[in-house]
Amino acid sequence: MTSLETAAGSAPLAGIGDSGPTAAGEGDARRERVDVHHHYTAPEWLDWAEKQEIVHRRRLPPWTRWDLGTALRMMDEAGIRTSVFTVAMLGRLQDPKARKESALVALEAASDLVQSHPDRFAFYTPLFLDSPDLSMWSLTHGLDDLGAIGVSVRTSAKGVYLGHPDQDRILAELNERSAVVSTHPMDVPGGGAELEGVPPFLCDFLMDTTRAAISLIINGTLDRYPNLSFILPHGGGFLPYIAGRVEVFGDYLTPKVERARVRDYLHRFYYDTAGPMSPSATPSLLSTVDPSRILYGSDWPPTPAHLVTGVTAPALDNDPALDEQQRRCINRDNAHRLLPALATRR
Repeated sequence: MTSLETAAGSAPLAGIGDSGPTAAGEGDARRERVDVHHHYTAPEWLDWAEKQEIVHRRRLPPWTRWDLGTALRMMDEAGIRTSVFTVAMLGRLQDPKARKESALVALEAASDLVQSHPDRFAFYTPLFLDSPDLSMWSLTHGLDDLGAIGVSVRTSAKGVYLGHPDQDRILAELNERSAVVSTHPMDVPGGGAELEGVPPFLCDFLMDTTRAAISLIINGTLDRYPNLSFILPHGGGFLPYIAGRVEVFGDYLTPKVERARVRDYLHRFYYDTAGPMSPSATPSLLSTVDPSRILYGSDWPPTPAHLVTGVTAPALDNDPALDEQQRRCINRDNAHRLLPALATRR
């Protein structure tokens, strides 16, 4: 372990102060958060991708420059004990052989990181909505060989949303494994409808997540594959806010969704806090789902460390809509129930 890693491992928990109404009751859970929303771009993958002339480091956004020491320091300052990360692979490779090699390099790097820091990291193995064969390989290699604790998938790919019948082969295998499925938007459909000056993560990502959730409902995915657990990022996008609208206008969906079933469907998703939580957003989420379905998510490094440690984590810990037990469950206990392998890494 380098001196930087050692320093990060012993850093004080800045930004989540010990004062305030939740400090005494929250105690340990505020320092043992499980972060289910962490983006990992492996330096080893970037080395490989540059050699293949797929990417150029200097042209990539800052959040792709993932660094172990920086990650550990951010985690310690935010009180994050364990981060469960998605494995980022940039670029749009089409050749099946190159895509598999890209995934292999990224997965091996993820596995090495977890093996070297088993109490601090765990990972999801990626799925590819447009390639069942590559997805099945990633499932087997990631879950069975490398020890991934769940899978990650985009909410849509090329305008096709999660839950489409073309994905049944993948979903059936996941159901057999009772898999946890972390979802995230990436290439949202544009069609010239973008608002100039507004980055897609601000609004469009939330709509893409909302569409994916509704796709899973109307395609019967939640009924046909009841063993799956889907995590919706960013507080479920707009879904909690429009829950009543979905109930009222369920007859206009194709196929129709019975009003009495809508609340049941919404309670079957998990929602992470990378919305972020706030006095305006939290009540909508709590009116839609039970607190046992909410998980802590930092969305680092796209969400900068100073915002995680100084804004979003403290906002959760001092949210007036939550009591101390609910915060403890969101910070840690809910994730341990959903992903029991994490509880043994404390």
